[in-house]
Amino acid sequence: MPIFKTNPFGHILFIKRWLIRIFGVVSHGRYRRFNKLEIEGSEVIRQLPETNVLFISNHQTYFADVAAMFHVFNAALKGRENSIKNIGYIWNPKLNIYYIAASETMKAGLLPKIFAYVGSISIERTWRSQGKDVNRQVKMSDISNIKKALSDGWVITFPQGTTTPFKPIRRGTAHIIKTYKPVVVPIVIDGFRRAYDKKGLMIKKRNVLQSMVIKPPMEIDYENETIEQIIERIQFEIEQHPSHLKVISPEEFKKQEDELNKQRKFWS
Repeated sequence: MPIFKTNPFGHILFIKRWLIRIFGVVSHGRYRRFNKLEIEGSEVIRQLPETNVLFISNHQTYFADVAAMFHVFNAALKGRENSIKNIGYIWNPKLNIYYIAASETMKAGLLPKIFAYVGSISIERTWRSQGKDVNRQVKMSDISNIKKALSDGWVITFPQGTTTPFKPIRRGTAHIIKTYKPVVVPIVIDGFRRAYDKKGLMIKKRNVLQSMVIKPPMEIDYENETIEQIIERIQFEIEQHPSHLKVISPEEFKKQEDELNKQRKFWS
């Protein structure tokens, strides 16, 4: 492969490969030593086509979620069964994995700009900017870039567009599904919010049990299902539908948390 070969976004693959290797080695301990990542469904990853795959997931931090998915996807493709043990899988990573992120997030400092080179599709949010509510038109260049990424490989998106749980699903995700008809793979994550700060860069707490469940691809009637139907199905698949919310007393909440914390004590 020519050393200066680029992907459809003009990123040099040689540089991208080394960035993934470096950040993979640096971040690996977050999911193996300081905390533990439990994985379910890695066999799904190996059955997917090379391109036009859309992963939809709930969102808990800006970067730790995506970094974990890069680890899990590459480990699964190298034959690991629900494990990221032995980081050798990162030496030859899958280079056509992309993730959708807010452009303002990816421009906020040198580190996010490097992360953007690794694979972000930076879009301008239509509903929020700089911490304020806005109402603006979708940029056609953003839609074009998502299409370009799906044509080249796999795309990760967080359809709620925020790390706040149980927020509504953005209609744009359903439009992407209706328009480009990708294989849609739901992922449910947990524990990242407890383990890291909001950006997912600093370890906030150790010995937290993190989990990632990769579900089988959704069966979607791309022609006949409405945007509203797809949105509701996404809510259920990533376990963010309002029906999952339960109102409980503070005493019951503390009891449940104590039980969960007992399960999370796996390493000393």
